[in-house]
Formats: sequence, structure tokens, C-alpha cells
Amino acid sequence: MNIESSACLLACSLALVLQSANAQSMLPDAVKVPDGHNVMLETVGVGEITYECRDKANTPGQTEWTFVGPKAVLNDRSGKPVGDYFGPPATWQAKDGSKVTGTQLAVAPAAKGDLPYQLVKANPAEGQGAMQGVSYIQRLATRGGVAPASDCTAQNKGTQQIVKYQADYVFWTAK
Repeated sequence: MNIESSACLLACSLALVLQSANAQSMLPDAVKVPDGHNVMLETVGVGEITYECRDKANTPGQTEWTFVGPKAVLNDRSGKPVGDYFGPPATWQAKDGSKVTGTQLAVAPAAKGDLPYQLVKANPAEGQGAMQGVSYIQRLATRGGVAPASDCTAQNKGTQQIVKYQADYVFWTAK
């Protein structure tokens, strides 16, 4: 490798590190990944979330749209499918079959009409592959996905509605 290639590689690597660090500094504290972790994979999830009109918990006679589950394709930054996101439980699965679930640690508001940002602590991955070593998952840059604006009443209880959404899913690993 010549000196120009080495310099370019170093500059590009530094730019990626600074971009990740800067991106974290612009996020609400609640959804920041703790120090000691690096980005290992960035994806864009494109899909849908299903909601169902159900009775409100502990409120007889009242109904609300209740989250049923997501279904999305995870694409890399070039648009190539690299996995899927589905649930419950929330599961991120790579094309190689490895997958990870997790526990939500925090959420932070996003723009009106968009799902909140989210920080998830990953459980140990199942299977060998791309999801091995994931420690945290962030949901960022959300668009859409909130519960339907239409009425949820006793008359339409049990009906489901599908809402389109998009979000960045950033996978982190311990340094």
C-alpha cells in the first residue's frame, strides 16, 4: 500500500469515527450508547407496524390502538437487504441466520407523527454470524409508524391497521 492510500484510509477511518461520535452528541441523553462501544453495523429498516383496536388495560369500556408488532427489511446504506426486523419479541435477524433480541432501556421523542428514538440492550446473539457481538441497538431517524389517527371504538374493536414506517437501526459492539 502506498503512502497516499494509507493517508486516505486513515482519513476515511477518522471521518467515520468522528461522524459516529458527533452523531451521538446530537442525540437525547436517554438513547445514547454508553462509552466503550463502537458502531458495527448501520441499517435502514423499511416496513410496517401492525396495531389492533383493543380494550384499554385497566380501563373497562375504553379502547385504544395497541401495538401488535413490526415487520421490516433491514437494508445497508447502499440499499442492499442485509436482514429483517420482526416481533414480538423484537428480533433483528441477519441474512446469515444469526439474530438478536433485546430489552428496551429508553425512548426519546422524535418528530410529531414519528416513532420515538429507542435504545435497546441486546441479549446474546443466537447463531454465528453478523449479529454476534451486538451489545446495543439504537432506533433513530424515524419516519412514521405511530398508531393510526382513525377512531378506535367498541364498534371496530378487534380490527387491525397497518402503518408504514422507516427507521435507522444502529448496531453497537463493545470495544
